[in-house]
Amino acid sequence: MTKDVIALTPAMPDATAMLVALAAGGADLDVSPTGDGAVIQLLGAGGRPLVSVEAPVLVQVPGETERLLGTPSATPVWWTETRASTAVPEAVALAGAVAGRLAEVLGGAVWPEGAGRVGGVEVASAASAAPAPVGALPTVDVVTESTAVVLADRPVVPLTAWLSDVLRTTAGFGAALHIVTPDHCRLSLPLRAALTGAPNRWVVQDPGGGYYDGLSGAVLGWQDGTFAPVRDGAGRARPAEAFTRPDAPGERRLTVSLRTEHPAEEELILGRCLEAAWRILTGEPPAGWGTAEPVNLPWSPRLLTDLARGRVPEPTLITVVGRPERPALATVRVTRTAGGVEEDVTLSLGYGPAEEPPLAALPALAEELVARHGLISMLVSAGPGRRDPSVAPRIAPPPLPVSFTLGGAGVAETGLTFARRPPLALKPAQVGPARRPGLHYPLGDGTDPAGWDTLGTLLAHLRTSVPTAG
Repeated sequence: MTKDVIALTPAMPDATAMLVALAAGGADLDVSPTGDGAVIQLLGAGGRPLVSVEAPVLVQVPGETERLLGTPSATPVWWTETRASTAVPEAVALAGAVAGRLAEVLGGAVWPEGAGRVGGVEVASAASAAPAPVGALPTVDVVTESTAVVLADRPVVPLTAWLSDVLRTTAGFGAALHIVTPDHCRLSLPLRAALTGAPNRWVVQDPGGGYYDGLSGAVLGWQDGTFAPVRDGAGRARPAEAFTRPDAPGERRLTVSLRTEHPAEEELILGRCLEAAWRILTGEPPAGWGTAEPVNLPWSPRLLTDLARGRVPEPTLITVVGRPERPALATVRVTRTAGGVEEDVTLSLGYGPAEEPPLAALPALAEELVARHGLISMLVSAGPGRRDPSVAPRIAPPPLPVSFTLGGAGVAETGLTFARRPPLALKPAQVGPARRPGLHYPLGDGTDPAGWDTLGTLLAHLRTSVPTAG
């Protein structure tokens, strides 16, 4: 049974509705907000958190509930997430009662279907888990000296505001975050990116028994308070058989990774490079953006810019989504640099077996970004991948390069004559303004593994140049 229960309501959960919901555990339970008030906790004996209730989020982006929960819902909708602790058996029912009462008072529905209830829940058990360390976030399932373990069971595990806080907190403790899921779960692309690299890990329950790493496939075991690869006598990890099963055959994903830099001027509006790419590759703008999942705000470069300005000198990381009929998702990192403001964008677009990625549009995309958006560089790659923007715990061949674009500043530094003559059987196209052109290098159609060698040769050529008059 899932421990995450979500109330989806047309009206905002006001103080009255929250009081009715939180009363599901009776008068013996204490209610305690976190320091910033973003999470309310129901506390049992000894002050152990039983249920956390996150601040309601108004989701105004069509398709978000279906993307993350597999459940269509009209928008706008208020999304109120509750999470049960594993320390007390009654906590799961209590989380369902909190969400169920919100839906009963405000109208709406509860995910997963059947989890909501309106009756009270008597908590008679004592907490069976050790108390959480001071400063830890509520309802983390297991905490050891080295690792925080979060259990999840939902169609797509997203990078929620709560999970972002858990990541920051564990990093502050110098600990790892391990997310444990059944093998039918997938990760959203933002969460997959956040878990990349040690010490964080996606731990998948193998249907045949045991655990494996959802990103590498290595068989895992619980060792000294953490999940670690099980190694043979030669010190080698072995892959789990479940990891080798195919997933979404025939589906492909196009990935556009680009960097732009702009002068830090008052009239600067961020997000326009991403919007230009989205329009050229899909025919429409993004649908929504936000700092966590679910993505809740309608697309607005101006509001995005206001947020980033308010966070300077800290960087800003956002997630951007498209409409349900044209699956696409991007992450954007905005950073203030000595030279201005830099945007690092990774845009992923999915295609079904009968759909063709718009490779013919890439020269026009390069032209637009060099001419109007301060492009530093852009790498486009393609390969097998789910049409929806998520990652399954299955092996997938790496993407292969399709094109590389060097912006005007890079070409000027390298020298135009040198940059347009790499030791390769390809001819770059000059893009952007004639006085400060960029170069667009076609590398293939995303099916030839030799594309990586070609890209490596090209980049080595550009790095070893001696600037000339061009």
